Amino acid sequence: MTRVRVVGSPGEHRLSGDGAVVDRGNEFLHHLRVRGFSPATVRAYAFDLANFAEFLDDYSIDLADVVPTDLFAYLDWQTRRPHRGKVVAIGRATPAPATLNRRISAVRGLFEHLVISGARADNPVPAARRASGARGGGGRGLLGHVASRSRSGGRLVRQPQRLPECLPSEDVTAFLVDLDTHRDRAMVLAMVLGGLRAAEVRSLRLADIDMGLRRVRVVGKGGRERVVPVDRVFFTECAAYLRAERPPGCRTSECFVVLRGPTRGQPLTEAGLRKVFRTHRARSGATRVRPHRLRHTYGTELAAAGIDLLVLRELMGHASPETTARYVHLSADVLAAEFAAARAVAGR
Repeated sequence: MTRVRVVGSPGEHRLSGDGAVVDRGNEFLHHLRVRGFSPATVRAYAFDLANFAEFLDDYSIDLADVVPTDLFAYLDWQTRRPHRGKVVAIGRATPAPATLNRRISAVRGLFEHLVISGARADNPVPAARRASGARGGGGRGLLGHVASRSRSGGRLVRQPQRLPECLPSEDVTAFLVDLDTHRDRAMVLAMVLGGLRAAEVRSLRLADIDMGLRRVRVVGKGGRERVVPVDRVFFTECAAYLRAERPPGCRTSECFVVLRGPTRGQPLTEAGLRKVFRTHRARSGATRVRPHRLRHTYGTELAAAGIDLLVLRELMGHASPETTARYVHLSADVLAAEFAAARAVAGR
C-alpha cells in the first residue's frame, strides 16, 4: 500500500494515498470542517489518521476488521516503532501521553463517523473507565469522542497533571528586545499581556482591535468569543506596525500580515509565526520562550495577584473551570518561606 500522506493548504488538509482509511478519513475530515472545527484540529486529526493508516499497514489489518484489542496494539506500536516520516514528532523517542490520547480520539471519531454512516455496526475504540477497564464505544453520537466527561475519562493513556509552565521576566524581556519589528512585538505582547493563543493572534482582524478602549475581541476555541483588555504598550506597538510596516493598500482583514516576499500582505501563517519564535529564541538566548508559555505566564501572574477565577476563566477563554484552576498554585518560594516559618515556630 502507498504510504498515506497529508496534503493541502493551511485552510484544508486531507489524506492522500490509497485504501479505506484515505477515503473514509477524508469524509470524516470534511465533516469536521462542516461542523466548524478549527483548521488546526482538522490538520492534527489528518496526521493522526495517517499515523493510524501506517499502523494498519504494518499489521496487515483492514479498516473494517479492526477490533478493540487492535487499539491497544496501536498504542504499543507507537512507543516502539522506528521513525519513518513526519507523522511522529521529531526529537522525541516516543510520543507524549497527550499525543497518544489525541490520536486515539481521532481514531475514535473516525469509527464513530463510520457507525453513523452505516459502514460499521459498532465503534471498536475502547473508552477508558475509572474502575472497570475498557468498554466499547457507546452511542453518544457523532463527535462524541471530543466530549469527555472528566479530565481523565476517555483517555486510554494516563497523562501527568502538570502545572502551567510560566517564564521568568528576564527571558520575556530578552526575547522582546531581540524582535526586529513592531508587528512581532505586538504579537508577542498580545500573548503575554492578553493571554491570547498563537492561533488567536494570527486570526485577529483589524476590526477586532479597539484602540480607544484598549480591548481586543478574540474568537477562541469552539468559536467562543471574548473581549480582553490589554496594556497600553500592546496598542502602541500595534499602532506603529499599522502606520509604518503594514503594506499600504493591504485589503487583508487579518491584522498581522507577511511583511516581505512573494506573499507580502497575506495573513501570517502558523509556519511564519513559528519561524519568528525559532529565529529569536536562538538569537536572544531565551530558549524557553514559546507562544503557549507566554499565555501561561499571563494566567499564572494574574492568578498570583488574586484575580477572581471566574474573571480569569473569561479572560483566557477556557471552556472548563478545571483548566483555570490549574493556574492557582503556590510558588516554590512561597512554599519554602511558609515551611521555614513553621519550622521556626516549632523550634521555639
